[in-house]
Formats: sequence, structure tokens, C-alpha cells
Amino acid sequence: RRPPRHVTRIKMAAHLSYGRVILNNLREAVRKELREFLDKCEGSKAIVWDEHLTGPFGLIAQYSLLKEHEVDKMFTLKEGRIPAADVKNIIFFVRPRLELMDIIADNIRCEDRLHGPHRDFHILFLPRRSLLCEQRLKEQGLLVHITHIEEYSLDLIPFDSDLMSMESESAFRECYLENDQTVLFHVAKGLMTLQTLYGTIPQIFGKGECARLVANMMLRMKREFAGSQNQILPVFDKLLLLDRNVDLLTPLATQLTYEGLIDEIYGIQNTNVKLPPEKFAPKKQNETGRDLPTEPKKLQLNSAEELYAEIRDKNFNAVGSVLSKKAKFISAAFEGRHNAKTVGEIKQFVSQLPHMQAARTSLANHTSIAELIKDITASETFFDNLTVEQEFMSGIDTDKVNSYIEDSIAQKEPLIKILRLVCMQSVCNNGLKQKVLDYYKREILQTYGYEHILTLNNLEKAGLLKPQTSTRNNYPTIRKTLRLWMDDINEQNPNDISYVYSGYAPLSVRLTQLLARPGWRSIEEVLKMLPGPHFEERQQLPSGLHKKRQQGENRVTLVFFLGGVTYAEIAALRFLSQMEDGGTEYIIATTKLINGTSWIKSMMDKLEPSLF
Repeated sequence: RRPPRHVTRIKMAAHLSYGRVILNNLREAVRKELREFLDKCEGSKAIVWDEHLTGPFGLIAQYSLLKEHEVDKMFTLKEGRIPAADVKNIIFFVRPRLELMDIIADNIRCEDRLHGPHRDFHILFLPRRSLLCEQRLKEQGLLVHITHIEEYSLDLIPFDSDLMSMESESAFRECYLENDQTVLFHVAKGLMTLQTLYGTIPQIFGKGECARLVANMMLRMKREFAGSQNQILPVFDKLLLLDRNVDLLTPLATQLTYEGLIDEIYGIQNTNVKLPPEKFAPKKQNETGRDLPTEPKKLQLNSAEELYAEIRDKNFNAVGSVLSKKAKFISAAFEGRHNAKTVGEIKQFVSQLPHMQAARTSLANHTSIAELIKDITASETFFDNLTVEQEFMSGIDTDKVNSYIEDSIAQKEPLIKILRLVCMQSVCNNGLKQKVLDYYKREILQTYGYEHILTLNNLEKAGLLKPQTSTRNNYPTIRKTLRLWMDDINEQNPNDISYVYSGYAPLSVRLTQLLARPGWRSIEEVLKMLPGPHFEERQQLPSGLHKKRQQGENRVTLVFFLGGVTYAEIAALRFLSQMEDGGTEYIIATTKLINGTSWIKSMMDKLEPSLF
């Protein structure tokens, strides 16, 4: 017998079911849509995945859900024939990309040659159907072979109890380099879906060109659907739309929270991280080197794990003391078994055992991760790099060639490290003097190869690496007015968001903080110095749905980062949510979870050598 469906579901998504906004409702809505589609394709099924979708999809539906709907096999989409499977339906789950249509066409032709036309083919586009893709299949004479072509509007995926992402890896590039606004339409659609589940958001604030476009699309969609509104009491009080290019500095800096450093060093993909296995090998007597595991250790990181929820947003320097306190507490709990004398006491101890064992495993894992990170943060290389970053962010020597960058290029350090530092210097100086910029470009191209000229061009286009056009550098004014650099920070018991970068307060989060109190009118002059317009819109609520706030009840603000957000910014927003006198709780949404490395990588292009 299979377990009741709701049991497996509750276990999987418990951490999405608490907090002011129950994000599990969003997860359930997209799961329902998926089940309905699968049930349209009657009989046994094989799913052929576009590999970019498998990670994000795992946060919505495990294999168990697919199995309940007769999915017997799953394959990765690649050219040639699909592996043998005795199924009636073959369903392609793909993004609307033309190159993927050619692979699907190739798959279908191979199937028809081998098995004859006795199978049904279906395509599910995520997040939207595409006329161009269907046209491509039609040109290949294969549209007639496809029984169902539908779209699955998986715009926002719940990652945690206060975090949603679209996981659109090229969103920043598309918006700011290619001037392609498709992703902004998906953002607006995603926000409309949220409003059908959680009520109309009465106030919309925004800063940046993309923010303005998204707000306009939302208001237009609302007019088009007028009359079909859900009568739901609004859960969100405000929506803040922020363009990533309003704050280009934050993603370039090295994150110094526990979760931020895990992401910087190992890369967190859809809440999973792969770690070097050596630290996780069980310690045994007389162990020989032969038995050490070689497979990376894979862990899931989210707030369902008690210890991780407690330490993820702390500055890394404050993590050690928490882990040692936890270790003492757990060993004391296990010692408690000696004091259990009566049957009742023994029974109580046994009932707590699974929870205690889970806590011990969790502690062992995070102690190992902390050791791995410490090996890196204690190194001279890390310290020197961080020192230069902090000098730039506090405004020291940003206008001349930096000797550390020069030396790093001469030693052929990783190119992305160089690009992050050079871009940071440019952003903190409002562009570099032409002479300095030309020198850096020449050094980079001569050391790493001329094929990187396209990358440098992209970084310039995105505003990250540019010549100084006016003699006035606005950054010091912005830094002082918004208090972006704090000298006296407390990493152990922070009293300001700047703890996430050990001194630098993320500009994006400072803007969010000031919007809540005292409001943006107080920083009108600085807002004008930052790119793009700032605006406020109000959405009419159906009568009777105006919220009556209870005494002491916090407001709820949804902050949507267009172009990506880092884990350190998320930590800073969580810090604001937890402040005693803050008065606002923040829910975070983004097009993609990024760090400096993945962000710069998304803008890199290589000149392919010519064939002749």
C-alpha cells in the first residue's frame, strides 16, 4: 500500500508551513497544476527533462508524486534516441528554447523509426509556451505527432519559509545586456499568481527601470482581470521592486555569513550543496587512507533543520561559539539516560532519542562544514583579498591602479577573482579614470587571453567596469548618507545589518530599511544619484478588505530583487525582520539566487576561434 499522499507532502514541506505568509500554499497550487497535466496523459509515462529544470523542480515535486501519476521512467533530454522504456506516453519538460526543439525532433524521429507511431508525445513548456518553438517543430513536420502542448507557469518556487526564486539563470544578462524583457513579464505573472493566493498588495514601491516596467505590467494585468479578483484579505502590506543595477556593489563583495560563505566557496544549488567528502568520513580506529569516501557529500540546507536555521545568517566569526554550546547541550542530553530510573523516565528518554540523534548528526555536519570554511578564511589569500575589498568599500585609494590587483594578475590568479575586484573598484569610484581602466584591460587581455574582450565589453555595458564620465564621484555621498560603511560592528551580537559583510551594509537592504522608516522622502537626493526612477503606486482594494491591524502586529513587505540576490542580503533582511522595534517582516523574492562568481560568470563570453 502506498502511504496517504498528504503524509509524504507534509513531511517534505513543513518548513514552508509556518511564518506570517504560508508559502506552502504557493507550492500546493503549482503541484495541483502539475497533477492535472499528468492526468491528461492517460497511461504509463516517461518524462524527458531539460536538465536545467531538474534542480528547481525537485523543490516542488519529489519522484513519489510523479510515480503516483504513473511516471515510470525519467531521462535527460539529449540528442539521439530516448533510452528504452515500456510506456504509452513520452512527456518533454522543457524551457522554450529553439535549440531544444531540434533535440526533441531528433528524439521523436528515432522513436518513430524504432517503435512506429504507437506512442503519444507531449510537451510541457516552463514557464510559457512559445510560438517560435512550435513553429520550429512545424517546419520539421513534427507538430502533428504531438498530442498535448501546454505551459506550466512555474514562475516563483518556494525555497524557504520567507524566500522564493524564479531560478532564471540569465535574468540579469537578458535585462541589462540584451535588453530582453521576457523575464520581467514572468515576474509580473508570478506576482499576479501571488496576489490570487495572498490578496491584492495595496502599495507598490520601486527603484530602477526594470522595476518600473514590472509595476506597469502588473497594473495592466490587474485592469485586464478586473472583476475576477479573489476576495481575500491582503497578507502583504507593501511590495518593493528593486533593480539589481541600483546596487551593483553588494554581489561583488565576499559574503561573510555562514550560508553566504558556503555559497561563495562551494555553491548552493536549489538548497543543495556538494562538499569535499574527507571531513565527513566516520572516524574509526586504525583507519587506512584506502577507505576514504570519494563521492562528494551532498546536503540539503534549509530552515527545516533547526541548527542550520539558527546559524545560517550569523557572521561566520559567531558560528564557532554556537556550535560549541550546542555540543555541550547535546552531550548533556545524552548523559541524561543515566538519570532515567523509572519506566516513565526511560520511556520519555526513548521518545526524545530520534530528535537527539538528528541533532547530533546535524551538529557533526555543520562542525565539518565550519572546519572546511575556516581552512579558507584563515588563509593569507582570503585575508588579503578581503582587505582590498574593505578598502574600496570604505573609499580608500579607489582612483588609482591597485598593487594587489596588479600582483594577482601577474600571478595569474583566477580571472573571476580579478574581475570582481576591478569591478568593485570601478563601482566604488563611479567609474575608473580612462588611463587606469585601459591599464587593467590591457593587463587582463595579455595575461588571460584576448578572447575575454567580449566579457570586458559586457561588464562595461552592465555598468560594472566603466570609464569615469563626470569628475564627481557620487559614491562617498551615497556611502555617508546611507551609512553604508560602519566602523564599529559587533559580529557576535549585531545591532546593524552591516555585520553580514563585517562593516559594509548592503545598499539594497539599507534602501529597504529606510523605506519602512522614515520613508524614502528623507533620502530623495541620494535616490536621484542611483540609476533608474523611483516610484509609488497604490492598488485599490475591494471594499471590506482593508486590513485592521492588531496592536503590535508587524507589517509584511515583499521585496523582489530583479536580477538576483545574495544570501548575505537575505540574512540582512531576516535580521531586520527579527528586530524588536522593527515593525516589519520581510518576505524575499528574486529572479535568481546569486553570488559574485555566478553573477560575473553569467556575463562572460568567449570569442570562439574561427574555423578557417
